[in-house]
Amino acid sequence: MFIRSLTLRDFRSWEHAELELSPGRTVFLGSNGNGKTNLLEAVGYLATLGSHRVSSDAPLLRMGAGRARIGATVVNTGRELRIDLELNQGAANRGQINRSPVRRPRELLGILQTVLFAPEDLALVRGDPGERRRFMDELCTALLPRLAAVRADYDRVLRQRSALLKSAGRQARSRADLSTLDVWDGHLAEHASVLLAQRLRLVHELHPHLASSYASIAPESRPASIAYRSASLPPEFLDPARTPSPDDVEALAEIMLRELVAARPKELERGVCLVGPHRDDLELMLGAAPAKGFASHGESWSFALALRLAAFELMRATGAEPVLLLDDVFAELDRRRRAALAAVAAGAEQVLITAAVPEDVPAELAAAPLRVATVGEGDGRISQIAPLEAG
Repeated sequence: MFIRSLTLRDFRSWEHAELELSPGRTVFLGSNGNGKTNLLEAVGYLATLGSHRVSSDAPLLRMGAGRARIGATVVNTGRELRIDLELNQGAANRGQINRSPVRRPRELLGILQTVLFAPEDLALVRGDPGERRRFMDELCTALLPRLAAVRADYDRVLRQRSALLKSAGRQARSRADLSTLDVWDGHLAEHASVLLAQRLRLVHELHPHLASSYASIAPESRPASIAYRSASLPPEFLDPARTPSPDDVEALAEIMLRELVAARPKELERGVCLVGPHRDDLELMLGAAPAKGFASHGESWSFALALRLAAFELMRATGAEPVLLLDDVFAELDRRRRAALAAVAAGAEQVLITAAVPEDVPAELAAAPLRVATVGEGDGRISQIAPLEAG
């Protein structure tokens, strides 16, 4: 898979940009703040419908613009598709496939697949559980695009059920309130079971890739492992060595319903939903200790890098060759970690790299054919780009 062309309009610092790309390695060089990361952010947004830097769309629109547009022509096993996304201020975003509108932007998911490694990935190890839940869900959706609809339905039901819990907690708990809550319990369990089954399958499949990736990056360190953590699930479901079963969705739905019933008194008292995948975590372990709080700075970087490399290898194993996006990360890594990442990048079909100076690009990649573009700041903080040249 590779991107043949990329078009931006009023995205971040880019008033307008049109790039013709090709398989292989492309480096965008420029000082910090000149807009090179915005190019990779736009590509990542097309693939995931989310930014790795911000949680809302508002900062993605160029200052003063009411909408932004991102478009790309994607080539996958000889098939070429054009995808376009319009981000609107105060209105729903809109998508197109081959210039034809789609009902929902999430219909674009799966056409472009990417793995992005950025300095923000340190939060996967040191940040809150929400960072790791997002990592799991975005990777699950990349592997199974229809999961995007399940995630949207789960979030909608969670909001409705949480509002009902707050209302019922403030008022006398009438029979009608509790009957309505029973209905929402069923909906929550239904969507949660599908999401949980895919997360558990992901952890099972990702675990060996993570262990080998970490060992190649930090062979002197303790072995790395991952496990799914949920207060709602029995221990047998949480073992990453357990092979997922086709019956898991039904079993998980029954477990969720039981847990919701048991937690209802506390939920009514507190007015929040205490059961479900929105409260779970991906546990990262180094030996017998959790990486968060116990890993050194170097070990944390190694774990974050290993997670992304494991995701890349897992996606490859499914038959898709994702575009690898490396956002200003080589300057953050020591020699061994740079070499490990460069080895993966050298074998990828397409790699888009940002760097402040040419010296930040590892020798293993600099020795191979490169296409290089210089990104600079134009008038009024509008980014500009020089033509791509063979390095």
